[in-house]
Amino acid sequence: MKEPLLYLCHRIPYPPNKGDKITTFNILKWLNRHYDVYVGCFVDDPNDIRYKNKVAELCKECFFVELRPTLSKLKGLSALGRGEPITLPYYRSSKMSNWVNQTIHQKEITKAFIYSGCMAQYVLTPDTEHLYKVMQFADIDSDKWRQYANSSNGIMSKIYMREYRTLAEYEKLVAKQFAISCFISDTEASLFKELVSTEIQPKVKTLSNGIDSDYFSPTAQATLAENFPIENDNYIVFTGAMDYRPNIESVIWFTKHVWSEVIEQCPDSKFYIVGSSPPKQVTELGQIPGVIVTGRVDDVRPYLSHAKAAVAPMRMARGIQNKILEAMAMELPVMTSIRGIEGLEHCPVNNLYVTDTALEMIPWVSEKLSNTPIAAKDARAWLEQHYSWDAKLNPLLQYLGASRD
Repeated sequence: MKEPLLYLCHRIPYPPNKGDKITTFNILKWLNRHYDVYVGCFVDDPNDIRYKNKVAELCKECFFVELRPTLSKLKGLSALGRGEPITLPYYRSSKMSNWVNQTIHQKEITKAFIYSGCMAQYVLTPDTEHLYKVMQFADIDSDKWRQYANSSNGIMSKIYMREYRTLAEYEKLVAKQFAISCFISDTEASLFKELVSTEIQPKVKTLSNGIDSDYFSPTAQATLAENFPIENDNYIVFTGAMDYRPNIESVIWFTKHVWSEVIEQCPDSKFYIVGSSPPKQVTELGQIPGVIVTGRVDDVRPYLSHAKAAVAPMRMARGIQNKILEAMAMELPVMTSIRGIEGLEHCPVNNLYVTDTALEMIPWVSEKLSNTPIAAKDARAWLEQHYSWDAKLNPLLQYLGASRD
């Protein structure tokens, strides 16, 4: 019989089709090998309700709370009068709280692994003081709000800056009360250490993302479910959840400053923007010559398989970009920005091009579209050696098994 473990995450950890869900899914698979896992999570996409049984197969027990974004936004506004981050009431649920407390008591749980700072609120209560708690912040979420503030104007800039300040204080509180606080890269961990007191710094660790190189492989069978002529198109690709602001701003900037010049040089080429829930400002990019906005797709791999290159020109970002790992595993040349390369700064491959300037991106993209495809085998080989999920998650066993102070 395995030791019981509480695992909380802010989104259902299936399907693994976007950044955080790829991570939470693979962590769940790994935890299930070592513990009897009790999973509590929110379902914020009605399309994901059908996957409850998939999660149930990987844990001892699971509990789901359907999150209604409009109601949650209203709840979030209540934070303005209490001096707390809007993020906390957005993910606050009496149903989740009751389940957490009941499960801990009935199953005699003494350890918890929490993904995303907003879920830490459920184990910061007097009833959970006995828990040995490990936090996966992934990245410094508060700093993303600072970036939003700096790129916005008027009242929204003030709201974003308030969220940055209140969330930063909350992150420090969590780190103080948890046994271990993890971040997705050494860079993120080092930055957070600079923000906390010296007694907390030794408790800050790295727990990085991996890549399923069997699934993301140029030889793996993948079926195109949508009616796009990708086998006949000459194109580059951007992948990612398109309701995520850093992705939105990246494709808008790239289309305006880079693609507008590339399409002049390569008039028969395409730029595929592949990802779920694109807002109006992204779907409108489809009116620009050569730009294809797919919306939700069943499988991103066919779009990677037939592309000449992947682009990830992130203007704001934190942590390792799964979109880059996936493209590298599919042997695609990748162009990204300095922000996009965090965690992979020392990747010694030839087909990973890093620049922040449109003037340097334009010739790189044009050259890829004008020539025969290049198989970036060195990128895949490096990932297979350094980025397997087992290798990246092995430290978690030590983090969870550490002796109490």
